[in-house]
Amino acid sequence: MKVLVTGGCGYIGTHTLVDLISAGFEVVCLDSNICSDEKILKGVSSITGMVVPNHKVDLCDREALREVFLQNQIDAVIHFAALKQVYESVKKPLLYYQNNINSLLNLLFCLKEFSVSHFIFSSSCSVYGKVESLPVTEETPMGEIESPYANTKKMGEEILRDFYHIFHQKCVLLRYFNPVGAHETGEIGETPFGPPQNLAPIIMQTALGTREKLVVHGDDYSTRDGTCIRDYIHVMDIAHAHTKALEYSVAACEKSFCEVFNLGTGKGVTVLEAIRAFESVSGKKLRYDVGPRREGDVPAIYANNTKAQEKLLWSPERTIEDMMLSAWKWEAKRAK
Repeated sequence: MKVLVTGGCGYIGTHTLVDLISAGFEVVCLDSNICSDEKILKGVSSITGMVVPNHKVDLCDREALREVFLQNQIDAVIHFAALKQVYESVKKPLLYYQNNINSLLNLLFCLKEFSVSHFIFSSSCSVYGKVESLPVTEETPMGEIESPYANTKKMGEEILRDFYHIFHQKCVLLRYFNPVGAHETGEIGETPFGPPQNLAPIIMQTALGTREKLVVHGDDYSTRDGTCIRDYIHVMDIAHAHTKALEYSVAACEKSFCEVFNLGTGKGVTVLEAIRAFESVSGKKLRYDVGPRREGDVPAIYANNTKAQEKLLWSPERTIEDMMLSAWKWEAKRAK
C-alpha cells in the first residue's frame, strides 16, 4: 500500500514515516514546510535506508494537492498537517480555523475524487476540554473547549463523522496526549519552529544553556504538587499506533466506520515530575521559576487507553525516563 503522510516532515510525521516503512508500507510525504524543515527526511533515510522525497504543497491549495494524487496511486492518508500551538491559536484564531479546517476539507475532496478508502486523522486530547473525571475514555463527555486549536480538532472530528457516513469511508480518529522523546538513534526528533510551547523542548533548551531557565506555568492547580498533569507518551509509541490503526482499517470487514481511540500511557505526570525525570537521566540540574497560569491550559488530563489496546492491539512501551533520555540524546546531537 502507498500511504500519503501529510505533515510528514513534522515531529510525529517523521517518526511515523519510519514506523510505516519498517512495517512494509510505501510512503509519500507532503509538507509545506512552513513549520518544518525537509532536511529532517535525511534522518528518516538514515534510519530506514529509504529515500523519502517531499511534495512541498500547501494543503489549502486544492489544485496543487490534486496533482499529488494524480502523480501517485494513493491507498491511504495519514493526516498530521496542521497549525498546532495552543497559545498562538488563542491569539490568532482565524488563522487556525482557515488553515486547519480548509486543509482537511481539501483532503476529503481528494479522497472522494480518487476513491481512497482509509483515512487516519491526527486529533488531540484537547478536544475533551475541562473534564469532570479522570482518566479520560473515548466516551467521556467533552467539556468547555479551551482554545481555537482544540476547536479545530473537534470540528475536524465532526466533519469526518459526516464524511464517512455519506461517502462510506474508513476513518480512524486518534486522540493523542503529549508526545515526547525522539528516535533511539538520535537521527530524528522534535524541532520546534519559533519559541517552543511544549515542555520537553523547553527542558532541553534550558539544559543546553540556550535558555536561561524555564517557567512552570502555575503551581496552584488542584494536583498533587500544584502543577499541571499531562499524559506524556513516547513519540515512537505514538508513531506505531498510526501503523496499527492503518492495519486495523485495512483488516476491518466493515465497508465504512469512524472510530476514535485515545493514545496515552494512562498515567498522569506533573510538570515537576517531568523535570525531575529529566534531571535523573541526564545528571543535569535545571533552573526554573514558577510563573502565572497559561491561557488555554487545563489542570489535568490523562487517558484510559483500554480501547486502543483491545482493538488496535497497541500499547505504549516506553517510560517518562525513556522519553527524556531519547529527547536529550537528540538535542545533544543537534547541538554539536
